[in-house]
Amino acid sequence: MTRWVLHIDMDAFYASVEQLTRPTLRGRPVLVAGVSGRGVVAGASYEARRFGARSAMPTHQAARLVGFSAVLVSPRRPVYAAASRRVFQLISSRVGVVEQLSIDEAFMEPAELTGATPDEVKEWSDDLRRLIREETGLPSSIGAGTGKQYAKIGSGRAKPDGTFVIPGDTQLEILHPMPVNELWGVGPVTEAKLAQIGVVTIGDLAALSEKEVVISLGGTVGPMLWALANGIDDRPVEPRAEAKSISAEYTYPRDLTTRAEVDAAVTRAAAAAHRRLLIDGRGSRTVTVKLKMADFRIESRSATLSYATDNLETLQATAFRLVRYADEVGPIRLVGVGFSGLEAARQDVLFPELDQQVVVAATDDDFETGVSDHIAEPVVEVEHAPEGWRATQDVHHPEYGHGWVQGAGHGIVSVRFETRATGPGITRTFAEDDPDLEPADPLASLAWEDWLAEQEAEDQD
Repeated sequence: MTRWVLHIDMDAFYASVEQLTRPTLRGRPVLVAGVSGRGVVAGASYEARRFGARSAMPTHQAARLVGFSAVLVSPRRPVYAAASRRVFQLISSRVGVVEQLSIDEAFMEPAELTGATPDEVKEWSDDLRRLIREETGLPSSIGAGTGKQYAKIGSGRAKPDGTFVIPGDTQLEILHPMPVNELWGVGPVTEAKLAQIGVVTIGDLAALSEKEVVISLGGTVGPMLWALANGIDDRPVEPRAEAKSISAEYTYPRDLTTRAEVDAAVTRAAAAAHRRLLIDGRGSRTVTVKLKMADFRIESRSATLSYATDNLETLQATAFRLVRYADEVGPIRLVGVGFSGLEAARQDVLFPELDQQVVVAATDDDFETGVSDHIAEPVVEVEHAPEGWRATQDVHHPEYGHGWVQGAGHGIVSVRFETRATGPGITRTFAEDDPDLEPADPLASLAWEDWLAEQEAEDQD
């Protein structure tokens, strides 16, 4: 009986949600990245991707690629979380077991598709995508194959807004010409090792003997990758435990001895961990820096902020307050940065630059046997001044309803009044101190009042 694994991926999820709830943005190159132009892109619409912009790219670079037509939108995590929750409720209504990978993608293995034909799988997948589109207004893509590897490849080929089924009898024809780095688990280091022995494509890897692979990649990773390259993927689809922490660490071939080398290593690890944090969809309260010295001593130092954030500059600055250098601890062979205390609710602060300079509170946590130092940092309390109107902020007016700020300054604020349900809306200009203009709950832009009320009632039970 043919096994069918499906991979669903919501298309340009963050940007699609913005275009859904702010109809004026539909068809425009949207960068979900914050209006300041700092930090990195959390999401890019397909219109922006045509210019070369993509997620995890520095915002200033993405904006420069897109040019004057770029629309920068501050992330609205509660809206994405709500949209994701509704999407996965719909998926769960059709599938018994869902392995959710992130806020916008998952694996499925519908029992009813066991032994189905490729046409039947495509019809089932299209029906699910149609249901999600009708209920939420959001586009999605589904790939299907005999295992997770093929399902993931298929969803990539299905984008945007499509279904791509890879039948078992043609899967190797599709897989083998692909670059070896598109194989699950092949990162830059493994890719470099394979290149040294002339392996460029997945087919080149499949053509090796298992013994050759073990010699090159080791007895654990080697056989797994070799099996995937040969189309063997029996990994089960099963619910994933929610990650308690997200981290990235790198071991260097030569010990780091200068401050510049260590700083570069911290920047690299923080950026990699931050990319994973954005995919996860939560913010972090605690930053940890891990060092392994040349004599294999390990030191881990942590600091905890008073709020959860996914702001790269804040998290990276905290990491730099924690790191120690070779003149203090000796030559360093490994540097890692981790984020924990993960929370779905993030807080935007008025003066983030203060946390980019000062660690709010500190604890220490030694994850492995080794040396761990305690850091005593002062707790800093900041008195926040009243906040002015911010571009893309959600607002409400008693006459015009829900809207978002298109621009503010010189005593006036321009607001576009629209939601998912209204279609493109009108723009009105007000005095900045107009008493009828108030900050609004971003969730109101979804215009899912009944569904949101049901979720709130469920959460209270």
